[in-house]
Parts: sequence; structure tokens; C-alpha cells
Amino acid sequence: MQFSRRQFIAATGLGAGGFLAATACQSSNGSDHAPGSGGTLRIGALGKTSKIERDPHKTLSNDSDFLIASLVFDPLTVPAANPNVAPRLASAWKQLDDPRSWRFTIAPGAIFHDGTPVRSADVVWSLRRLHEIAGATKVPVDSADAITSEGPDSVTITTAAPNRELPMLLRLMTFVVKEGTTDFSAPVGTGPFRLESYNDGNARLVRNDRWHGGAPKLDAIEIRRFESTTALANAVLAGQIDLASNVGAVAGRTAEGRRDLTVVRRANDVVIPIVMRTADGPFADPRVRTALRLAVDRDAMVKQVTSGYGTPANDVLGTGDPTYDTALPGHGRDLGRARALLAEAGFDTGRTYRLATKDEAVGEVDSARLFAAQVAEAGVKIDVVVQDANVFYDETWLKAPLYTANWGTNDSVIFFASKTMVSTTKWNETGTHDPELDAAYLRALSAADNTSYVSASHDIQRIQYDRGGYLVWGVADGVDVASAKVRDLPNLAGYGRVQLERAWLAR
Repeated sequence: MQFSRRQFIAATGLGAGGFLAATACQSSNGSDHAPGSGGTLRIGALGKTSKIERDPHKTLSNDSDFLIASLVFDPLTVPAANPNVAPRLASAWKQLDDPRSWRFTIAPGAIFHDGTPVRSADVVWSLRRLHEIAGATKVPVDSADAITSEGPDSVTITTAAPNRELPMLLRLMTFVVKEGTTDFSAPVGTGPFRLESYNDGNARLVRNDRWHGGAPKLDAIEIRRFESTTALANAVLAGQIDLASNVGAVAGRTAEGRRDLTVVRRANDVVIPIVMRTADGPFADPRVRTALRLAVDRDAMVKQVTSGYGTPANDVLGTGDPTYDTALPGHGRDLGRARALLAEAGFDTGRTYRLATKDEAVGEVDSARLFAAQVAEAGVKIDVVVQDANVFYDETWLKAPLYTANWGTNDSVIFFASKTMVSTTKWNETGTHDPELDAAYLRALSAADNTSYVSASHDIQRIQYDRGGYLVWGVADGVDVASAKVRDLPNLAGYGRVQLERAWLAR
């Protein structure tokens, strides 16, 4: 199960960014100067030596590896703001008369770095290989035979049931390689930059002047791998790099006020929920879950866990979704009501309950400990147990009654429902089996119009809000720190930060 989770992490740590939609590559630091060409952008990104991976279809646990892959290779689609998907290697897509099938059209002029044109056979090979390695977590079809060529420049993907959201589910994971490629020591992609040199997770990429999306402004991007956020922060503060990607709130606070640096905040970036098992165990009664929600001081959680670089949330995953229901009332703190619900449910306040966590996302352990301190005021005793990540995924994830999770994407309600909530998913973190949620999810996927889709999304959110198994106390901003000369950085959440083809350097 650990392998599946890590494949899922690689498939889902996605945010928003793109290059064709007007909202897809917003500037994080506007300029009075016209965009200039040239120069080398030096980027620092996190990555462990033990996790280095160069195959774009395997698990890219390191930020540094994902950054390299996303600039060298093109996926079919990328995240955006509203709607939350934009074109990349696929210039267009269409749901066919059979609503289970989608046709994706390759962008005109798309070529590999060696000058050969991209063919539908290359896309089919890539998607089938990705499905073989990662399964439905990255390509949501039952078998590789569901991915077929339709002429030289189109590919058809057929899902088991109608799936309105297929283009969104393919964002930033469907990297396309040449047919037959299995060796990536000298990768040939179609992306805005091509690899010039590589050493131990560090890379130099040079501009692809023939990129189908238009030549980038930068001459080159140099990517340096850092083992820790401390080392990454020190490098950008000392001017050794131009951009510290996803460096965190502490570095952001340190950089604030410095005229030579810019702090980029990307809202709805990381969510670190408390997971309460709904199927059985001490938190199966919805009154108990509501009591825990009412026992939490969300403003204090955001202030202390994210250093204020975040926003309180209302127990719904997908706060960055264009369909997010802003009319849901706040879950304010009410210790009296929490105690009353616990008594009504017959909850045993004499016991101590175990909350498992791991030092994976920034602030994850701190959030668990603060949660435990807050619910103690309602009479619930929590023992926080910090586990090694490998142990956590082998022994705790999907099994324990209470644990933390973390997701680096938070811009699609339907995405979370499909992967972690519906009864049929393999990754049902809360053990939820809710017929109303399942029905709302199917209505969303088969919705014939946007009004019906939004209505189904709101139903899913209301179910989460009322009786779901996630306690989503807040959402952390993504924080990048850059030299003030770096312009037009993407400022949307998640792995949208890797879409750097429009960045440039002021002189």
C-alpha cells in the first residue's frame, strides 16, 4: 500500500498554472518594465538523494525532480485558475457522443527536442506506459486498451463510466515521451527547456526556441537540489540562488521587508487535515466528529502552524475549486456544544486516543500537537505519536481511527472525492461509505451542464461539512522567495509553481 500511496502523491501533488489561459500564469511580482529576454534563472528546490528519479512516469517524490521533468516534458494538460485545467501538449479536447470517451488533439507544431514531430503513437505509448507503472492513479482507465490513436494527431481515452473531469484528472502527470523510450539518462522531451547537463539531481536546462507554446524568455534555468528547507532558505537569503521554490513560511517571514527579495504567496496550496475514520471505531458517530470540529480554534491553528501564511477552512477539501461553496457557514469554536455532543454520543472521555502523524509536510507534526491541546479543553485526551513516514504508510494510513494527512493540491472537490471519499476508491482515507456522497459524485461526472455540475459539487461539500471524516482546520499558503529581479513567477497553488516558461529577469 505504501507504493500506491507514493504513486498517488506523485499524481496528486498538483496545484494550478498553465500557459494558454489568461489566468494560467499570473505574475506574482508585476513590473513596470517590459519583459526582457536572456539570462539564467538559478532555482533551488527540495530533494533527497535517496529519492532521485529521472523517469517521468515513475514516482517523482523530489520537488527538484518534478521541476526538471515539467520543464523538459509536456503533459497533455496543466492546472489553471478558472476553469482549473488548461491546454499544454493537447491543444484541445472534446467529450464524444459516447460520454465515456474523450478525444485529445495534439498542439499544432509540437515537436521533440530532436526535431521530430509528436505523433499520436507517442502519446499512446506514454499514457499506456504511465498506466502500466502507476495504474489508474494517473490515467483513470481500466486497461491500456482504452487509450488509442485516432489519426496522426489525436488520441482517444475511454473511461469505464462517463467522466466529465478527465482533462482535469490528467493535469501535470501525463508527460509525453517518444514511442519506445525507457532510458531517460539523456531525455528527449517536447517542453519549453531541454536538458544540457545533469549531476546528482542538479541540472542545467536551456531554452527550446521551437517550443509549440512560444520560446521562453530565459536563456537557461539551473536547478540546484537542497536536502532541507533551512539550506534552501539560506541560499536564497545569501543571493546564491534567484528563487527558492516552496521554501516555507519561516523563510518568507525572514525575507519580508528586504528590498532585494520578493515573497510569493500561493493560496490554497497545502492542506493538512485530521483524518477521522467514519466506518468504525471511536469516531464513527457523526456527533463525535462534529464535536471535534467545534473544539478546534481554527484561527489559532493557522496562526501557529502556518505562521499566518494560510486561511482557516471549513472541513471541505478543495477550497481552491471554482465551485467551492463560499456560503457554507463557519465552524466556529464552541466548547460547550462540543462537550454536549460527546456526552450525547456516549463518547468515552476517560480514554486516551492515539493520533498518528509524521514529519512530512511542513507544520504537520505541529498541527497534530496543537489539535490535541485544543480538543483537550473539550475533554478529549489525545496522545500524538510521530512515526517514520514508511512506517506510517505501511501501518497507519487507511487503517487507523485518527491520523493526519497532507495534500499538495487543493483546487478540485471532485478530485478529492474520486480519490479519497467515494466507496469504490482504493484510497478511502476516512473509511467513508456514504450513498448520498457516491450519488452526488456520479451526478457530477455525468452532468450535462455547468449548473448541474456545480449543484452536485455543492452536495459533496455539504456532506463533508455535515458528517465527513476530514477535519480541515485550514489551508497553508505555498511560499516561494525570489530575488526582486525575477518577474512573472506563477502564483497559483501546488505544483503550478513549476510552470516557469514565462518567467524572466529584469536587468
